[in-house]
Amino acid sequence: MIRFPSKPARRLAFILASGLGAALLIAGGAQADPKVLATVDGAPITEDDVADALLDIGPGLPQKLEGPEREKYALDYLIDLRLVAKKAESDKLDATSEFARRLAYYHEKLAMETLLSSVAKSAATEDAERKAYDEAAKANPPVEEIHARHILLPTEDEAKAALARVKAGEDFAKVATELSKDPASDGGDLGWFSKDRMVPEFADAAFKLQPGQISDPVKSQFGWHIIKVEDRRMKTFPPFEQVKEQAARFVAQKAQSDLIASLRQAAKIERADEAAKPAAPATPAAPATPAAPKTP
Repeated sequence: MIRFPSKPARRLAFILASGLGAALLIAGGAQADPKVLATVDGAPITEDDVADALLDIGPGLPQKLEGPEREKYALDYLIDLRLVAKKAESDKLDATSEFARRLAYYHEKLAMETLLSSVAKSAATEDAERKAYDEAAKANPPVEEIHARHILLPTEDEAKAALARVKAGEDFAKVATELSKDPASDGGDLGWFSKDRMVPEFADAAFKLQPGQISDPVKSQFGWHIIKVEDRRMKTFPPFEQVKEQAARFVAQKAQSDLIASLRQAAKIERADEAAKPAAPATPAAPATPAAPKTP
């Protein structure tokens, strides 16, 4: 997965996953005179109405419901919606305080989505996308990776016995499956990894090997390893065209996230669920807890 320079706010990512991305796609794309697909007591239901309904209910529809059948389902839904809503209005159910409260929520939600969609469209220019790409490429220089397998055992004697079987001609993956105490690997396969992904003792031994070579027993904090390198490569950042869509999403989401951050900064926000924050300490904070050790 390609990593761009920084991460947009998680809250914003949730908003986008909840349908804002679809709103972005249709913004400004509506026809001037959409085709009328049905009328309910004289009130038209158009192609645009069906598109809006599918944005709302589409994720919950069966995957096998495709094409015209999907649109027909949405049209039937809209017909029922109009009929039931008209009945609710005649019964004055839209005159309650609860209705007004929920209507205000959806009004604000749609306003938010419209603004964020506009911000995203304005921000996602070719120049901005290429700038984000260049920064990401600079932060991810080429790095050597190896594809390796290992056999993990608790004692040196057991590791030497496993190594003897492999040197005698037994398949490395077969011996790993039979003996290794690493339950996460299949036949000892660790996939591709760079040197910084593994603990130093393991990484130093593994990166000295050429494809096909097998190490002597190597001790780490997890036990004793027998390592076999399958292949080596230089991992380079992919070309712009290959990650253009990711760059566009990053630029759009960052612009939206920046807008929300600026609005929060300018607003006076008081929350009942949070106690008053203590004053900043006069002395530097203690260093962060060290990260958990890397495992092969």
